[in-house]
Amino acid sequence: MTRYAQTPDDADTIDLQSFLKLRGLVETGGEAKFRVQGGEVRLNGDIETRRRKKLRRGDVVEYAGQRVEVDW
Repeated sequence: MTRYAQTPDDADTIDLQSFLKLRGLVETGGEAKFRVQGGEVRLNGDIETRRRKKLRRGDVVEYAGQRVEVDW
Protein backbone atom coordinates (compact mmCIF):
# COMPACT_ATOMS: atom_id res chain seq x y z
CA MET A 1 0.00 0.00 0.00
CA THR A 2 1.12 3.58 -0.57
CA ARG A 3 2.91 5.36 2.25
CA TYR A 4 1.58 8.82 3.05
CA ALA A 5 4.72 10.69 4.08
CA GLN A 6 4.67 14.35 5.06
CA THR A 7 8.26 14.55 6.38
CA PRO A 8 11.05 12.01 6.91
CA ASP A 9 10.00 11.70 10.57
CA ASP A 10 6.42 10.96 9.48
CA ALA A 11 7.30 8.33 6.85
CA ASP A 12 4.79 5.83 8.20
CA THR A 13 2.04 8.14 9.44
CA ILE A 14 -1.05 9.86 8.11
CA ASP A 15 -3.31 12.51 9.65
CA LEU A 16 -6.63 11.23 10.95
CA GLN A 17 -8.64 13.61 8.74
CA SER A 18 -6.69 12.55 5.64
CA PHE A 19 -7.18 8.87 6.48
CA LEU A 20 -10.95 9.31 6.81
CA LYS A 21 -11.12 10.94 3.39
CA LEU A 22 -8.73 8.55 1.62
CA ARG A 23 -10.55 5.48 2.94
CA GLY A 24 -13.90 6.90 1.81
CA LEU A 25 -15.40 7.20 5.29
CA VAL A 26 -16.18 10.87 4.56
CA GLU A 27 -16.51 12.71 1.27
CA THR A 28 -14.51 15.88 1.94
CA GLY A 29 -11.79 17.22 4.17
CA GLY A 30 -14.31 19.66 5.60
CA GLU A 31 -16.59 16.82 6.60
CA ALA A 32 -13.64 15.00 8.18
CA LYS A 33 -12.81 18.10 10.23
CA PHE A 34 -16.43 18.47 11.37
CA ARG A 35 -16.79 14.78 12.31
CA VAL A 36 -13.48 14.55 14.19
CA GLN A 37 -13.88 17.82 16.09
CA GLY A 38 -17.48 16.85 16.88
CA GLY A 39 -16.32 13.73 18.74
CA GLU A 40 -17.78 11.26 16.23
CA VAL A 41 -14.54 9.39 15.56
CA ARG A 42 -12.82 6.84 17.77
CA LEU A 43 -9.15 5.93 17.59
CA ASN A 44 -8.15 2.68 19.28
CA GLY A 45 -11.41 2.73 21.24
CA ASP A 46 -11.18 6.33 22.50
CA ILE A 47 -12.89 9.43 21.12
CA GLU A 48 -10.34 11.46 19.16
CA THR A 49 -10.96 15.15 18.48
CA ARG A 50 -7.55 16.07 17.04
CA ARG A 51 -7.95 16.03 13.28
CA ARG A 52 -4.19 16.14 12.69
CA LYS A 53 -3.56 13.19 15.03
CA LYS A 54 -0.91 10.98 13.40
CA LEU A 55 -2.01 7.42 12.70
CA ARG A 56 0.37 4.49 12.45
CA ARG A 57 0.08 0.91 11.21
CA GLY A 58 -2.15 -1.10 13.54
CA ASP A 59 -4.26 1.84 14.75
CA VAL A 60 -8.00 1.24 14.53
CA VAL A 61 -10.36 4.03 13.45
CA GLU A 62 -14.10 3.78 14.06
CA TYR A 63 -16.68 6.06 12.48
CA ALA A 64 -20.36 5.68 11.54
CA GLY A 65 -20.46 2.01 12.43
CA GLN A 66 -17.35 1.18 10.42
CA ARG A 67 -14.09 -0.06 11.89
CA VAL A 68 -10.96 0.34 9.77
CA GLU A 69 -7.41 -0.69 10.65
CA VAL A 70 -4.48 1.36 9.40
CA ASP A 71 -2.65 -1.27 7.37
CA TRP A 72 0.07 0.19 5.16
